[in-house]
Amino acid sequence: MMNMTDNKSNIFTLKDFAHSQHGRVQLGSEQKYRVPSNKLLQDLLEHQIDLELQNEALQRAQEKIEASLSRCDSLCEAFPVSYIVLTESGTIEEANLVSADLLGRDLTQLLKHFFLNFVAPEDRSRWNNFFDGVMHNSRNRSCEVKLIRGDGSQFYARLDCLLLNYKISPLYTLNSIDTDTLKMSVVITDISEVKQVEQELRVVATVFQSQEGMMVTDDKHVILRVNNAFTKITGYTEADAIGKTPKILSSGRHGAEFYSAMWSELDMIGQWQGEIWDRRKNGEIYPQWLNITAVKSSEGVITNYVATITDITARKLAEDELHLLAFYDPLTKLPNRRLFEDRLHLVMTSSARTGLYSALLFVDLDHFKYSNDSLGHGVGDLILKMVSQRLVLSVREGDTVARIGGDEFMVMLVNLHESHDQASLLAETIANKILHAIDQPFILAGFECDTTASIGVSLFSGQDEAMEKIQKKADMAMYSAKTDGRNRVSFFKEFNMIA
Repeated sequence: MMNMTDNKSNIFTLKDFAHSQHGRVQLGSEQKYRVPSNKLLQDLLEHQIDLELQNEALQRAQEKIEASLSRCDSLCEAFPVSYIVLTESGTIEEANLVSADLLGRDLTQLLKHFFLNFVAPEDRSRWNNFFDGVMHNSRNRSCEVKLIRGDGSQFYARLDCLLLNYKISPLYTLNSIDTDTLKMSVVITDISEVKQVEQELRVVATVFQSQEGMMVTDDKHVILRVNNAFTKITGYTEADAIGKTPKILSSGRHGAEFYSAMWSELDMIGQWQGEIWDRRKNGEIYPQWLNITAVKSSEGVITNYVATITDITARKLAEDELHLLAFYDPLTKLPNRRLFEDRLHLVMTSSARTGLYSALLFVDLDHFKYSNDSLGHGVGDLILKMVSQRLVLSVREGDTVARIGGDEFMVMLVNLHESHDQASLLAETIANKILHAIDQPFILAGFECDTTASIGVSLFSGQDEAMEKIQKKADMAMYSAKTDGRNRVSFFKEFNMIA
């Protein structure tokens, strides 16, 4: 310790202490003060030591604070989330490297810049309203906006905000009281992929409620979901279908082999489509176009099946109508010349292989034009329909009756016999049966109408003769029957051709 008897060592220039003490002396031009007692000096020295100890403690505390802040900064930089701090004016005060990478800019391009500059123009008004709301303690602390990267591209971001209230001591300000300053911490999350998924889900939801019936099952074929169109087509509501299997739609028209092949194709290539007949809830069987797609996980395991159903009843009816127009006579519903000739070609090909004779009958009504003109076309049409019915009832199953125009019909008797003579006898028998059927009176609107027919017959076997020649022979034989007095059967003979 300092020697307390050394007067010179007891002289101090303690400005703050001098104003409160007496015994002032002049030493040259410098004003100094003598400590009035050794006791006071010792107290001052002890006080000085306490201050130095407190200062050292403050320095150590400061160092710890700075170390903690450094660690916090390091954590913020290493944290895999974009993080910024905004001032009350909206400028960026702090930002980590992740935020800089996310926005495609250097930190220097972020710090002290208004965050508004990085918000897409169409979202700036909404951001301003949100920012002001948070600063005024709004409960809404999350916002979705589009942000602009350094290259000009935009992305969707979710901003999760926290209001920070800092209390500043008067030691660091000119004010004599504590002051508050508000800041906002913002965590920025790129939600572009989420938005893309949401958009795709909206598209899927829209598609799911399309005009096509849709059904989703699990990998065990248990129905999980159906749409409104499915209910409209099948009659089964969502409550009816969920938890069941597609077997509730089975019409019974397709065997086990059909379904086995369908599921085998689904397992192999992941998709199947085709025409299928199903049954509605009311029991009606109807045609539909079915498209099934297998949904697989990332490991390639089937997790679901998605089926789209299109009711093709109207299309099938239209197809049937077109088929009727193309191949059938609209009045009598008998095959027309086109379909008849297709079948004739098939029979000729078949007879070449089997060696069996077939016969072509040309049937022409006698004096039909007179009846049609005198009684009216309506009555004439009725006669033609009734003749058609009698012709069909007169032939065997597998034979073909066709109306080729006006009052002319053709009948094809197939696979009669391998012997020409036996085939001729059988053809003659059937032809006479037809004559007798047509010769019966027609009862029309309370009165009777009579008509007869002339029939020409031509036998054929194989493809030695052209189709046109066979028809020509039957036509010539029919005219021979008319020449011989009508209401009779005439077989083609070679002299008919010569004549």
